[in-house]
Amino acid sequence: MPAPKEDATLRAAVELARDAAQSIAEPGTVGEHLGMQMDGERLATHYFACTARAYPGWRWAITVARVPRGKVATVCETNLVPGEGALLAPEWLPYADRLAPGDLGAGDVLPYKEDDPLLEPGFEATGEEEVDELATWELGLGRKRVLSAEGREAAAQRWYEGESGPHTEVAEKAPAPCATCGFFIPMAGALRSFFGVCANAWSPSDGRVVSLDHGCGAHSEVDVEHEEHGQPEPILDEVAYDLV
Repeated sequence: MPAPKEDATLRAAVELARDAAQSIAEPGTVGEHLGMQMDGERLATHYFACTARAYPGWRWAITVARVPRGKVATVCETNLVPGEGALLAPEWLPYADRLAPGDLGAGDVLPYKEDDPLLEPGFEATGEEEVDELATWELGLGRKRVLSAEGREAAAQRWYEGESGPHTEVAEKAPAPCATCGFFIPMAGALRSFFGVCANAWSPSDGRVVSLDHGCGAHSEVDVEHEEHGQPEPILDEVAYDLV
């Protein structure tokens, strides 16, 4: 499609466009004329710099037009549009995608995810007492959904690489790992081989999931080094003497 033909009447309507921009802008925020762009036959847009501090890189866009064989331009639209390098708001994300771990507060409710890859359907009762009892504790009987293999892997990686794993300062300086501590409660299920819960009130990890190779100074089987505090040996001074 050929480009619209240059229109001298519309190009000359700079001051008309400036007046239109000033009519909608805050005083002093319409800057220099940045040029004109032909949008169609007898239709063009003049651009002016926006000097408002809140809109760096934005431009005032004033669209002007004229009727066939007309010699006078008229204003069609006035807008504030982003230019190259303009400060823009972040791309809008749905509420469910915008939330991050740690954002949930008291009274907040997360949106339901029907197709959450971290979950899979739970198990229904079979009627066999022993089978159902095992499933209740190990497989999640009675819950609509339980962790999927992907969900368990994601949780394990998050815990192991976070404050519950072996790479924190407190764990690296610990005298022994959690796996040998009497306050360590192993988890049930597939994560039992890697994680448990700390039940030591003196530990900074009390009530939290910890890895087997995590650790802290509150280990049940370690002690501080005790210094000897016996009587010092007497010192015989053979140089000095007392006058009698």
